[in-house]
Amino acid sequence: MMDPDDKPGDETGLLAGLLDRYSPTGQEGEAVDFLVQHMQRLGFRARVDPAGNAVGTIGTGDREILLLGHIDTVRGVIPVRREGDTLWGRGAVDAKGCLAGFVCAARRVRLPAGWRITVIGAVCEESDSRGARSLLGNSAPEMVVIGEPSGWDRIALGYKGSAWFRCRVQQQEAHTASSSGTACEAAVAVWDSLKGAAEAYNVGKPRVFEQVSPRLQAIHSSQDGINQRVEMRIGVRIPEGLRVEEVRQMVVEAAGNVAAEAVVELEDGVPAYRAPKNTPLVRALLASIREEGIQPGFTVKTGTSDMNLVGPVWNCPIAAYGPGDSRLDHTPDEHIDLSEYLSSIRILADALQRLVL
Repeated sequence: MMDPDDKPGDETGLLAGLLDRYSPTGQEGEAVDFLVQHMQRLGFRARVDPAGNAVGTIGTGDREILLLGHIDTVRGVIPVRREGDTLWGRGAVDAKGCLAGFVCAARRVRLPAGWRITVIGAVCEESDSRGARSLLGNSAPEMVVIGEPSGWDRIALGYKGSAWFRCRVQQQEAHTASSSGTACEAAVAVWDSLKGAAEAYNVGKPRVFEQVSPRLQAIHSSQDGINQRVEMRIGVRIPEGLRVEEVRQMVVEAAGNVAAEAVVELEDGVPAYRAPKNTPLVRALLASIREEGIQPGFTVKTGTSDMNLVGPVWNCPIAAYGPGDSRLDHTPDEHIDLSEYLSSIRILADALQRLVL
């Protein structure tokens, strides 16, 4: 795989270089340093901020367009390789393709006086979003593009929320011939109860974006001769209009209905967010996609992104845009079509140019 260290203008090489630097959440340092150095060679004023984010700015004006991507990935090494127009690697879709595209698009824009574009490769988006959270105290930019795979011809305007829970069940040991159930059986009953509560909520809501979607992420059991213990980690995708506290209550009630001894702890949660369509940012992206000779579309996502955090705080025009098929997120077959990647750079650069004229 070609490393772009000596070719800062090589757009495919930049993405390949980022993919070559494996950066699961908590181990982003090498990729961050690489991106900062690369942006510096392209003329950005680039640095690593106190949170560990890669930050690069072009232009010096007070009016800022922020391109907020993330540089961390989920775990799982995928050897970086190119076959024809396809590039494989962990993060190719989620979301180094988007982040590399941001850098390449920003450097194409002719910025008039008064404008600047900032690209951020945020850390820890796949866990607690501490990179994006560290930005919330900053002044709101004029508009924000979130780097997530929408597809090169589509704009993502909304994301479901999410909440993460620990559910613990403990009960005393009993003889295996006893009629009393086990802690494992109680935990299964809790999970089944929660699924039933979600199914009841989802009646009449055919779209996944409208539904409560629980997922049993992990389960662990243990015993010491006195007590049996089970701990489950449960994630719940939250639809628009439902508060995190309401979801917490749903989980608590579902657990209590079948296992009085169950203890539910909310680890973290963020509500769903949907951005408006009729903004200068969205109109510019639509026009630039049409310029490629195709009909643009809108989408909402069943996952969660940093849009959920910064959108309601900054309250400025915001949209998510980037190349790639999001169905490949977090999979062992993660890859990106390079023609789509390069098309997304042209589209975003054209949209940014429209916005600053």
